[in-house]
Amino acid sequence: MKKFLVIMIVALTLGVTINVILPSISLAGAENSIAAAITAQAPTVHKVEANKTITITLFVIIVLITLGIVIWAAKRTKTTADFYAARGAITGLQNGWAISGDYMSAASFLGIAGLISLYGYDGFMYSVGWLVAYVTVLLIVAEPCRNAGKFTMGDILSFRSNPKPVRAAAAISTVCVSVFYLTAQMVGAGKLMELLLGIPFKLAISGVGALMIIYVVFGGMIATTWVQIIKACLLMTGAIVLCILVLAKCGFNPVQFFTDVATNTQIKTWVQINLLHEAIPKAGFDYGQRFLEPGLLLKDVWDQISLGMALVLGTAGMPHILMRFFTVPTAQAARKSVIWAMFIIGTFYILTTLLGFGAAINVSPQLISHVDPGGNMANLLLAQMLGNQIAPLVGDFLLAFLCAVAFATILAVVSGLVLAASAAISHDIWVNIIRDGHADQHEQVKAARIAAIVFGAVAVIIGIASERQNVAHLVALAFAVASSGNLPVVILSLFWRKFNTAGIIAGLIIGTALSILLVLVSPNMMYPKTIAAGAQKIVVALEKKQAGGAVLTDAEKANLAKSKIQYEQNKDGTSLMGLDKPWFPLKNPGIVSIPIGFLSAVIFALLFRSKKEEDAFDELYVKQNTGIGVADVLKH
Repeated sequence: MKKFLVIMIVALTLGVTINVILPSISLAGAENSIAAAITAQAPTVHKVEANKTITITLFVIIVLITLGIVIWAAKRTKTTADFYAARGAITGLQNGWAISGDYMSAASFLGIAGLISLYGYDGFMYSVGWLVAYVTVLLIVAEPCRNAGKFTMGDILSFRSNPKPVRAAAAISTVCVSVFYLTAQMVGAGKLMELLLGIPFKLAISGVGALMIIYVVFGGMIATTWVQIIKACLLMTGAIVLCILVLAKCGFNPVQFFTDVATNTQIKTWVQINLLHEAIPKAGFDYGQRFLEPGLLLKDVWDQISLGMALVLGTAGMPHILMRFFTVPTAQAARKSVIWAMFIIGTFYILTTLLGFGAAINVSPQLISHVDPGGNMANLLLAQMLGNQIAPLVGDFLLAFLCAVAFATILAVVSGLVLAASAAISHDIWVNIIRDGHADQHEQVKAARIAAIVFGAVAVIIGIASERQNVAHLVALAFAVASSGNLPVVILSLFWRKFNTAGIIAGLIIGTALSILLVLVSPNMMYPKTIAAGAQKIVVALEKKQAGGAVLTDAEKANLAKSKIQYEQNKDGTSLMGLDKPWFPLKNPGIVSIPIGFLSAVIFALLFRSKKEEDAFDELYVKQNTGIGVADVLKH
């Protein structure tokens, strides 16, 4: 246990950063657990069943409150500055909470706790990565972007370059990132509502889509901001209440808490059988202590580094995060909002760490995996169990409250993504390219609302079509594109005099295309022959046992039949790219695509130098450091 505390301190000090692709692991891992199902101790059949009356009541209350905000915001959304940037009137504290609401997805709340409950320390590493990412945002992009931009990433990039091609490339990149990330969130929302409340997948996605379109179309950035603030407060409230119940079990003694983890019998059995795959325990080996040490999930060092790079740099290139810095009145408020966001997000991920280990102690990894192999239901199972120990009604209310919070979380995140994409389409493409900047306020707001409706509808259609698809690669694509295409050109535009239009176009196109290509040939994609090989191993093992005279249990017979079917269905299949196995070995291409994104931008900028664009750097440098003229921009 002391070793764990030392490792935790070192990790926080060094800022160890690992993968952010939580939705992909937590929501797409449900089909990859046959071996675990065989080796795990068979718990009592159990599933999360929310009290529908209480849950739906809380859902309705949240929806009515947020719709009330939309009505209030609609009366104040008249100009493009209102719609895109809330007129720059959001305070640093409010924006900090809104950024937190934009960043802390349902997959974070449910997925991180689930990973910790199943894999121990390695799950905690995800929490560290989320927090460290905002150090990059604070130190590099927050203040300059707020001072140099107006509404979108295209505004920043086009300040001293040829605006039309740059805005077109920036808009395409923004839409790509938003579609990839939004689809994963939509699929996750549908699956969550289907699992918890029995709502059909298509209906759940359609409902979420309709609400997000209403929020963005009528309320714009004002409504989206306050929905995100409310969601962040609800999420923190739920996490704090649940943590108090967890810590009460150990007398609020953190040392005793981790001692309970290390000495828990079910955790020891889980580590031995399911994580280390040892049928017979080694004499003298402390499996409980092993749960508090790294290496049970994240075993490939290069993959860890690559994913960490994508996280730390990708967050600073996310369009919906960059857009939030245009909502504050001053550069000081932009810095303050990031500091508040770091504090809120850091606190939240500390709480999820306690909840993950608390779920492992009180619920058991075996039961969590049995209910959902990805671990998504860990927090919900924990809330239901601890609440029931007080009173059944308390358990029902806690579970219903967390379900409603998860729903609000999804609404807040997808609304921010739709707003960012619609801003890129309407402001960059329609107003500044098609209309060449000659559009009055009424036309600009109308274009933004139409873009939000169209993009939201497309997101719903894609989400429904992706119901049975592994969406892991979509989340990987979002962060890969943001870190490999967006961030290099934003940084070089702000800080390198010789950067120009050629560098921006090359960086966006090459960084984006390469990251997409590498993800499509990476382990994120589904490889049927790999699935067939895994199923064949199970078939061989169980048939060998049967041939030796042993009688298979009912569970083993079911797994044998299922594995045979899986083998037949997948033995001749290939991936989307026609591959039998991954061509690129890493799940995230950051370690390759990020340097190439920077390098291509630099090379093309040097090959096609522009004296005019170099001379314009002085004006940009003054503006990004002083914010001169920003107040006037927000009035128009």
